[in-house]
Amino acid sequence: MSKSLLSVAVAAFVLSGCSLIPDYQRPAAPVAAQYPQGPAYSPAQAADVAAAEQGWRQFFNDPALRQLIQVALENNRDLRVAALNIDAYRAQYQIQRADLFPAVTANGNGSRQRVPANVSSTGTERINSQYSATLGVSSYELDLFGRVRSLSEKALQTYFASEEARRSTQISLVASVANAYLTWQADKELLKLTQETLAAYEESYKLTARSNEVGVASALDLSQARTSVEGARVKLAQFTRQVAEDQNSLTLLLGSGLPANLPEAQPLSAKLLSEMPAGLPSDLLQRRPDILSAEHQLLAANANIGAARAAFFPSISLTANAGTLSPDMGGLFKGGSGTWSFSPSINIPIFNAGSLKASLDYSKIQKEISVANYEKAIQTGFREVSDGLAARQTFNQQLQAQRDLVAANQDYYRLAERRYRIGVDSNLTFLDAQRSLFSAQQSLISDRLSQLTSEVNLYKALGGGWYEQAGQAQPIDETPPKG
Repeated sequence: MSKSLLSVAVAAFVLSGCSLIPDYQRPAAPVAAQYPQGPAYSPAQAADVAAAEQGWRQFFNDPALRQLIQVALENNRDLRVAALNIDAYRAQYQIQRADLFPAVTANGNGSRQRVPANVSSTGTERINSQYSATLGVSSYELDLFGRVRSLSEKALQTYFASEEARRSTQISLVASVANAYLTWQADKELLKLTQETLAAYEESYKLTARSNEVGVASALDLSQARTSVEGARVKLAQFTRQVAEDQNSLTLLLGSGLPANLPEAQPLSAKLLSEMPAGLPSDLLQRRPDILSAEHQLLAANANIGAARAAFFPSISLTANAGTLSPDMGGLFKGGSGTWSFSPSINIPIFNAGSLKASLDYSKIQKEISVANYEKAIQTGFREVSDGLAARQTFNQQLQAQRDLVAANQDYYRLAERRYRIGVDSNLTFLDAQRSLFSAQQSLISDRLSQLTSEVNLYKALGGGWYEQAGQAQPIDETPPKG
């Protein structure tokens, strides 16, 4: 009987080579071959090292920020959930893959029964004993048309998609921590600027009050000076609140409190980020994990069509076992005690009120939805990179203009203060110079923050933030997990 079981297994594997999964053709990228060109964009630069391969430790130059990113990667709950999802999908794939192979079980049974004389057919007390040992295969489906194999492929592609989803979560986390940190530092600089400006306003108010007492400054001048002081106090409360909220947001991303040994932060004016060329749009197809995840979902939907097609054909299941049977334990393995059973079954779909056809149509529609999602992921990535490139060029110009504006306002403030103190101009000109300088300095900090966050978002859009060190990039491992 063992030879019979072996023959059945060999036949099953030979017949399992058929697959009804449609041939996969990657959809054409619905974007241009080059990023946009024009006044808003800097000239295209060749990328020696792709942004996706540039480690975040090389991209971010602030030691404090690098330490915070490391803490977030170790403690963030969203990233932990993404990693657990990979384990869950790996287990689902292994469960589905197991259906490709026969499940072999071994059983041993024994029973003894006493039959009283008054109910025995012989009129005497009788002891019935039976022992058995069997090895069998239960309900194994011969995958003649690749239904089980298609479902296994679907589970495998879903598992790969979950791996890319984790990469996407990590990249987003790195960018979110960086942006939250930069916002926190910008608001702290705005708070410090407001404190210094408030002190200057209060000093100016005191001078105006003394001038008013001696009749040099009018009540209107005093009222306007007080307006500047109260306005600065409003800003002081606002930035104090924002700094606290920024720290709370950063703490949430970290998944733990701020490290006690955090290095001193560098000012926003320092070179906090490394330069990063964009490369070509075609790089996104192999670098951005959300695009790769969408393609794996498309491959899973494609495999599901094969399973839906196979459901139209007959399915054959096998149940077989072989072993020994004896009325006593000692004779269990003696000659002549062998026993076997073989129970094949076939299921032929004849009438199902269009259910199988509807299932196939549904799987095809799901594939078209996956195609649309894949194309949208490409378009989204192209747009995000294009926005980042436009921001890079225009923010450089805007920041230089804003620095020049701050310098002009500083000259205006110094002249107005000097002329006010010697009595050439009224207090109104001096107050206007103070407000203009304060406003220009605030705008410079805000513009610098916007420039830095746009560079971080461009790094993210190009698929950067997965590797810690440059040179770690390896081809994506799409080997099915063992198990």
